[in-house]
Amino acid sequence: MSNEPTGAGVAEPPAEAEGEVVRARADGRDGDGGPPARAGEPRKPGPPHSVAREYFESLVVTAVMALFGMTFVVQAVKVPTGSMQNTINIGDHLLVNKFIFAPGPPLPFLPQREIRRGDIIVFKYPGKYQGEPRFRDNPKVDDTRPDNTPYKTNYVKRVIGLPGDRIQMKQGRLYINGEMLPREEITTGVGTDSTSSTVPVTLYYETLPNGVVHTIQEISDDQPLDDTAEYLVPPGHYFMMGDNRDRSADSRVLRQVGYVPATNLIGKGEARFFSIKDNIPPWQLWQWPANVRWDRMFESVYTPITHTPT
Repeated sequence: MSNEPTGAGVAEPPAEAEGEVVRARADGRDGDGGPPARAGEPRKPGPPHSVAREYFESLVVTAVMALFGMTFVVQAVKVPTGSMQNTINIGDHLLVNKFIFAPGPPLPFLPQREIRRGDIIVFKYPGKYQGEPRFRDNPKVDDTRPDNTPYKTNYVKRVIGLPGDRIQMKQGRLYINGEMLPREEITTGVGTDSTSSTVPVTLYYETLPNGVVHTIQEISDDQPLDDTAEYLVPPGHYFMMGDNRDRSADSRVLRQVGYVPATNLIGKGEARFFSIKDNIPPWQLWQWPANVRWDRMFESVYTPITHTPT
C-alpha cells in the first residue's frame, strides 16, 4: 500500500513547463515572459498616481454618478408658484422620484408602479393643448414667456383623472365618473386672491375614489373654475389639478395646460427636504435662520396639512 496522502492537491506542472521557466530565468526574463530583470532584484511597480490625478478621477466618477442619479433616479426641484398650497408652498424644495414611473412594464423586483390618483407629479408644461385644433392658436396663452416654455418649464400638480375618466366641477365640488367626492372642512385662515388682496380661505380634506385623502384649499365655491363642462381624459393622458383649487392653472384650462401626456411626466414628488420664504435671496445666508420654515422640512408631501393656511 502506498504511503502517499490521498485527497485533493495541487497538480504539478509538467517537466516541459518547468524547463521553460528555468530557461527564462537563465535568460534574464521573468517566468511569465516579462521584460528582463536583474538577478536578485524584484520588479519595480509603475509610477504612482499624483494627488491631482487621484482627485480628478474621483471628481469624474462622482460627477458621472450624480448625473446618472439626477437623470434616472431622483431630482431636487424648487416650487415657484402657489398652485399646490397649502400642501406645497412657494419656496418648498422637493425630492422627485424619477425611477418609479420608468418606461416599460413594472418589474416585480424593482420599485416601479403605475400612476395612481392622488400622486403629486412634476411634469413638463405641454403648452397650448395640441389635442384640440381650436386651441392651437389661443392668443390668451403666451408660450414665449421665459418662465413658461413648453417642454421646459416644470409644473407640479396632483393626479385627479386617469385615462378614460370623466371629470367635472359643479359649484366648487369635484365629480369623478359622475360621483361627487366627499370633503370635510378642517379650518379657515387667510390667503390672497387674484389681485393679491387678503381673503379668507378654507382647508378641506378631500377623499379620492381610491381612498387617498389629501388637503385642498379654496376661497369659495363660486370661482371661475368651480363650474366646468365634463372632461373625458384621452388615452395616454392624465388630468392634473392643483390643491389650491381657485388659484391653479391646470387641466381644467384646456387652452393652456389641458390633459397632460404621459411623455411629459418627470416623476413623483416624495418629500420636502427644505423650505424657505421665496423673497429671501439665496446669497443672504444670515437671513436664513429666521426665514426657513423648519416645520415643513423632512416631511412627506402626502401627509395631510392641518395647520392654518398662510
